[in-house]
Amino acid sequence: MNVVEIIFSPTGGTEKTADIIGRHLGETIVKIDLSDWEKDFSGYEIGREDMVLIAMPSFGGRAPAVAIERLKEIKGNGARCTLVCVYGNRAYEDTLAEMEDAAKECGFQVIAGVAAIAEHSILPQYASGRPDASDERQLKAFTEQIKDKTHEAASIPGNRPYKKAGGAGMVPKPTKSCIKCGLCAKKCPVQAIDIVDYQADSKKCISCMRCVKACRSQARKVNGAMVSAAALALKKACSQRKENELFL
Repeated sequence: MNVVEIIFSPTGGTEKTADIIGRHLGETIVKIDLSDWEKDFSGYEIGREDMVLIAMPSFGGRAPAVAIERLKEIKGNGARCTLVCVYGNRAYEDTLAEMEDAAKECGFQVIAGVAAIAEHSILPQYASGRPDASDERQLKAFTEQIKDKTHEAASIPGNRPYKKAGGAGMVPKPTKSCIKCGLCAKKCPVQAIDIVDYQADSKKCISCMRCVKACRSQARKVNGAMVSAAALALKKACSQRKENELFL
């Protein structure tokens, strides 16, 4: 069985989770990277017999708007798909529901959904090191159930209308260590970084933290006071380990 992974994974946690599921679902994996702003996604047509994973992070309980927009350009052609929502141990709320609606609009058959945990992209002390060995065992067990699923629609959690989307509260900025290599601007999924002064446009930035992760000089930072405040606000919600969930 061919497995097609349609992924939006700015810092790698979502892709790592999708890969665990994908390699247990089939032998051949094809990846479509929704974070690549240079690609024309309207040219992608999925084979009806392919098994598809659509994987995105949850940003404040919603799917990233840019990822949903790009997904909607792909032609699903009735292929079976599993939705994979990855979150940093707080909550995923309406993310899977939003992904389900977009996938159906593309023509996919949604047969399963997974809510999985990965290290928080802004506050790595939460869900640190996840997905870990325990997660991998659990996700592997999920794939066995997904393989046995036929074409019945999955029961996906979430509300409609979706919760209100939040703004980009954490906007990384360059520090004095910046060597102006341009990598952050090139990697930004929404082209929010100016190629002259390397400042991010707060109206375009989605706080995905890819530029922070990609910077080889560790020269992009988020305001420390804001990070500390966020860590305190999320401490109660994020401190207790949450487990992965499967919806069939």
